Amino acid sequence: ACVCEKNKRVTDCRLDNGRCLCKAIGSEALVDCSTLTSKCLLMKAEVTGSKSGRREKPKDAFEDTDGLYDPECESTGAFKAKQCNGTTCWCVNTAGVRRTDKHDADLKCSQLVRTMWIIIEMKHAKRDAPLNAESLKKFFTDTITSRYQLDGRYITSVLYENPYITIDLKQNASNKLPGDVDIADVAYYFEKDVKGQSIFHNNAGINVSIDNEPVKLEKTVVYYVDEIAPEFSMKYLTPGLIAVIVVVVIAIVAAIVVLVSSNK
Repeated sequence: ACVCEKNKRVTDCRLDNGRCLCKAIGSEALVDCSTLTSKCLLMKAEVTGSKSGRREKPKDAFEDTDGLYDPECESTGAFKAKQCNGTTCWCVNTAGVRRTDKHDADLKCSQLVRTMWIIIEMKHAKRDAPLNAESLKKFFTDTITSRYQLDGRYITSVLYENPYITIDLKQNASNKLPGDVDIADVAYYFEKDVKGQSIFHNNAGINVSIDNEPVKLEKTVVYYVDEIAPEFSMKYLTPGLIAVIVVVVIAIVAAIVVLVSSNK
């Protein structure tokens, strides 16, 4: 037996040639614990966990399932391009985010469109003095490369505009090497860490500390941009939202995720 340090949503762990291999909850897919688990398998495990052992919701209760749904995953752990909930179907990108209007089961999704650019925007609490921009850049670059194993060449910018911190992750399919973690998986792990719902076995999230001073984050927003523009009905889109598919707003204190999709 072994412990899957990078994913607590697993079972039946065993050592195989020095590697810890486990089965993902909900899919039974084999997970290599030496690297990040794909977002698709993580979402499936989370949905499976939420279905068991919890009281039944009132029949009229409404839940926004755009953010978390029970996904169909490829054997590789990637999202299938077409996702459905009953007879309602839609197309997603490599981050599993909806990029079309919802249709019936006849919908065709010809390809899984790549999310090539993820923007993580954070706002810190009011301070007497601004943070040191270089120290801040080093903290987040080091955290992302060490904690999430993302090659530093995919971190294209860490910008500080008091009180906003913006991190750009860019990764085209052509420059992603075999074995490289995907920026969509990194963003999902980051999102869960910030919300205090860490996927890591030790369950410790990120403590943002710049120059040995703790920094409180008030809000975090994640934007996803695809290689091909989304296919929402144009009447719902404003020009500034053509490229940005979805915004995930993470309310730190309340630990609530609000999904603002560009078709609303």
